[in-house]
Amino acid sequence: MIMILLPLFISCTLGPGNFSSSHSTDLKTRTVRRLAVLPPESVAAGARAQAPAGPSPAPDKGGKREPAALLSDFIYAVVAALPRWQIVSDREVREVLAMVPGGAQVNRVKRLGELVYADAVFSARIVRFRERIGEEWGARSPASVAFVVDLWDVKRGDIIWSGQFDETQKPLSENIFALGEFTQRGGRWLTAEELTHEGVKKAVNQLHQILYPQAAS
Repeated sequence: MIMILLPLFISCTLGPGNFSSSHSTDLKTRTVRRLAVLPPESVAAGARAQAPAGPSPAPDKGGKREPAALLSDFIYAVVAALPRWQIVSDREVREVLAMVPGGAQVNRVKRLGELVYADAVFSARIVRFRERIGEEWGARSPASVAFVVDLWDVKRGDIIWSGQFDETQKPLSENIFALGEFTQRGGRWLTAEELTHEGVKKAVNQLHQILYPQAAS
């Protein structure tokens, strides 16, 4: 008889229902100190085309970056601001991107992690990115964002934490449980970029608190 061993996961939900996560039961025993962020495949493909070296990909017309690149940038910035973690610099990642293969995500994260000597690698994908229509004090249509962030153990090649953010901003009258976030936002209608940034902060801070609960006290 062949037995297939699957990792056990613990799930939890934070906030007014816009964020949920799951993690392996042995997450706290894994080494998660030096972290890297896997750029979206479009950026990696551009780096491979420019090998062995070349300028960073130019932003989209109008100075706006694609949603997937924004998501990766936000993860990098939030991780870099937290204690006890060492983040692999953007420059280091760009220097090895040409050697990171396309295809299966597990192969990409393992190769990047090995090249930059990371313990774990973040990968992320945008599920929905719909911009606000109107102004911050009177939107005709609210911003709507959904994304998934995974943290991979480089040595084992498995996902040890996963966070899912999904929010279409609503007025307080439609969601009284979101009073705290409504107050923090000053009653404003956020842009899709701002909503993405909020989601990343919530996700990464939750992961950090799981690994280092004493740091939050």
